[in-house]
Amino acid sequence: MPPRKRTSFAAPASPNGRARVAPWHRLRLDPDFLEEADLYHRGYRLVAGVDEVGRGCLAGPVVAGAVILPLGWKPDGLRDSKMLKPEDRERLADAVVEHAIAWSVAAVEPSVIDRINILQATLLATALAAARLPVRPDALLLDGTLHLADVTVHQRVIVDGDRLCASVAAASVVAKVFRDRLMVELDREYPGYDLASNKGYAAPEHRAGLRAFGTAPIHRLTFASCADVEQTTLWEAVGDGVGRVDPEGIEDGQELEPSERADDLVPVGS
Repeated sequence: MPPRKRTSFAAPASPNGRARVAPWHRLRLDPDFLEEADLYHRGYRLVAGVDEVGRGCLAGPVVAGAVILPLGWKPDGLRDSKMLKPEDRERLADAVVEHAIAWSVAAVEPSVIDRINILQATLLATALAAARLPVRPDALLLDGTLHLADVTVHQRVIVDGDRLCASVAAASVVAKVFRDRLMVELDREYPGYDLASNKGYAAPEHRAGLRAFGTAPIHRLTFASCADVEQTTLWEAVGDGVGRVDPEGIEDGQELEPSERADDLVPVGS
């Protein structure tokens, strides 16, 4: 049987805006611009890929990145951030920041995650990242299965979008590098949980730290592994808020600052 031609793939949006992706297409490791080009030819000139990282962590914020790439340009070796070595993510993030038309990152802190739940916090971080782009996007490519409510910009939701779409993969890399650097800083502030290595995930060393020291203000107290642990008084409480970040570049060790509360935020498109 002859190999399937790439031109046989089409990704028209269904009535609910979700792209139909052929199963064979999901096996690719090299993201391309098929989705971006399809939207471009439909009249959407500034297409932003958006992705989040840190959703399943026990500590630290959930962070989303948004990137608008020049159509057809991507750094060599771009992949879903989860498939890359740390040094490759650093190189790719630097290239994306240098060459992207626009990019941004946004974070929602653990206290807000506990208040509104991780799903809503993830959607909030995603909307914030899109809203913080220095230029308004015409369309959003979202990794996953859920749309952003009350956001009027055209959206296309793609399962495995971070593996398939170049702009979504770029967003995943930028968000991952930013969050990883933040967790290294938090490891210095809250030692004992090995956050520099596990980045807040439920690694054995992290769980051992929870048993030894209890939870810190950076932990998500509504998550099962933290809910059963007493909150320690060793750490000074931090402010409650949503971190919104739109730095000029990804600085090593840059910290997130809390700003507007969730109910004060205006989504993109309003």
